[in-house]
Amino acid sequence: MDDEDGRMLRRIADYQFGAGAGAALFPADEDLEVYRTSSGRPQQVLADEGRLVTYAVDGRFTLSAAGARRLLDALDEPAHRVVVGEDSDPFVREGRNAFAKFVERADPGVRPGDEVAVVRDDDTLLGVGRAELAGEDMLDFGTGMAVFVRHGVGAAEGDESVAES
Repeated sequence: MDDEDGRMLRRIADYQFGAGAGAALFPADEDLEVYRTSSGRPQQVLADEGRLVTYAVDGRFTLSAAGARRLLDALDEPAHRVVVGEDSDPFVREGRNAFAKFVERADPGVRPGDEVAVVRDDDTLLGVGRAELAGEDMLDFGTGMAVFVRHGVGAAEGDESVAES
């Protein structure tokens, strides 16, 4: 990844996820690979551990499990986290959606459409996806989908399953 791409991608990550997210996702000293669309726009960013993010056409990143792990390590709790109970653990790991009735805690700053990490109480990553409700609403609602899980992190470390939709 060249310096210009790195600066741009870090700025977008800081805007979307908060200060420090860009450096966590795309360290300046790491040799990351950028796949581009036919028009030359960055589309995917890959590291040794696999895909970190996809740069969507709406100008926002969608996270992979590897990207979410980097953010969880860099950002203080509760940033971009949705904590679910044990009952949800196996389902989210399989790539199934997280429902509001199982949410124990959520980042109050999360808005519908934000990328979030679905975690256990001990911050173990279960999956990543798109918030369907605001963080505070996830706690107030007794029914409904809280997070559309795009990728579940299987029971075996690093086993990333793609959600069926």
